[in-house]
Parts: sequence; structure tokens; C-alpha cells
Amino acid sequence: MPAVASAAERLVLNGPMIQGALLMGRTLPGTDLQLSGKAVSVSPDGVFTIGFDRDAPKRWELMAVYPDGMRETRQIDIAPRAYNIQKIDGLPDTMVTPPKDVIDRIKAENAEVAAARSGNRPETWFANGFVWPALGPISGVYGSQRILNGKPRRPHYGVDVAAPEGTLITAPAEGVVTLAHPDMYYTGGTVILDHGHGVSSAFLHMKNLKVKVGDHLKQGDPIADLSSTGRATGPHLDWRINWFNVRIDPVLVAGEMPKPPTQ
Repeated sequence: MPAVASAAERLVLNGPMIQGALLMGRTLPGTDLQLSGKAVSVSPDGVFTIGFDRDAPKRWELMAVYPDGMRETRQIDIAPRAYNIQKIDGLPDTMVTPPKDVIDRIKAENAEVAAARSGNRPETWFANGFVWPALGPISGVYGSQRILNGKPRRPHYGVDVAAPEGTLITAPAEGVVTLAHPDMYYTGGTVILDHGHGVSSAFLHMKNLKVKVGDHLKQGDPIADLSSTGRATGPHLDWRINWFNVRIDPVLVAGEMPKPPTQ
């Protein structure tokens, strides 16, 4: 009689159970998975991933129906995080609200970004690991938020890497380019790279884009040069990771920024 895998062997999750995390998982091939009612893609060899937003609630249920008909519900408790909140008052209205003549442009560009992140490619490139697309001091962190003239702004969903103008930005993991825009209103030169199963990276405020939509990049391939295009106050890379529309903390995926080599 063939051995029957235990419940622990049938469904394995790896990663921190906290807000902003992207968990890597493995289950039996052919398993049907749902995360609190949302279908989760499972590769032919049983690889999957699930993500949790900046403000994800605590309690989640991962429901599995295995190929032999056995069912399992795994409870996932997501720990909360504290974020840096900054209040700034007395700013001119033009610094708080975009001018009316660019609102239509912003809406159109937001739609482009949403479409570029909506794919569900079958490849599991995300599971092969991520490296930093640029090295330098961290000048902005995931989850931080400003309240301008009493109006909460959208939280910062990426991590900012400060580096000299023109620093080469490279692919943190294998993927296919789904957006390559030279000049978006807020984010300037912008590229989105699809890593499979709804996992994507976005790279903002760049110049000299070296890729186009449909390009297949390997980890370490060039993407663009670091700059301050769009609404930026100085040269930096804003790197973001999504699982579909769920915002992920890149530091939880790639690990801490490597320390510079000693002289």
C-alpha cells in the first residue's frame, strides 16, 4: 500500500507570518487552494505563493482540497507591524493635491499599472529567490505614511534605495516585462517585471530604459539607470513588489540590504 503523506507534508509554508510578507509554499500537485475564498495558483510540481498587505487583518484561512479528496483548513495568524507616520502642516495646496489638468493622465497611468500587475503566469520564477536591484542606503521604507495638511496620503509601498545618478538597475529575479513607460506623472521612468503567479516587481523614477514589454529577463539583467524622474526630490530607486494587488515589503523578500565590502 502506498504511503500517505501527513498533513504537515501535504501543505508547507515558509516565511514570516507578518503584514507585508510573501510566503512561499509547497503542496501536492493537483491540490485546489483558496486563501480566505481567493483561489491560489498551484504549479504542476506543487509550488505556490500567498501574500499579505500592509494592513492585512490577523486571521486568515488557507483551504486545501487534495487530489485524493482529503480536505484541510490551515489557520494563518498574521502579526501586525508598526509604521512610521509623519504629519506635515502648512503646505501649499499644490503640494498636496495634483493639478486638475493632470488628473486624467494619472488615472490612465494607474490603469496601465493595474493591467501590468494583473497577469497570472504559470512560471514560478519568484520561488528561485530575489536579490537587490540596486545597492545603497535605504532612504525610504515600506509602510511609512505622511499626513499632509491633515489629509492622509497613500502609504509608501516600496523601499527607496539612494544611489548616484545613473547607477545601473538590474532584475532582482527572472521575469517578463509587462510595462516599460519612460515618463509617468508620479513615477517617471517605470518598469514592471512579472515573476509568475501574480508576483511582480515595479521599478520607479528611472531613466534610459533598456527593456521593452515582452522582454524575458534573467536575474541580474539590466533594466534602466537610476534617476529622479517623475515626482522625486533626488536620485533613488523605489522598488515595489506585488502579489496581484497586494503590496509586499521587498525587504521581507530579498532580505536586508547587503553591507558594502570593506576597503
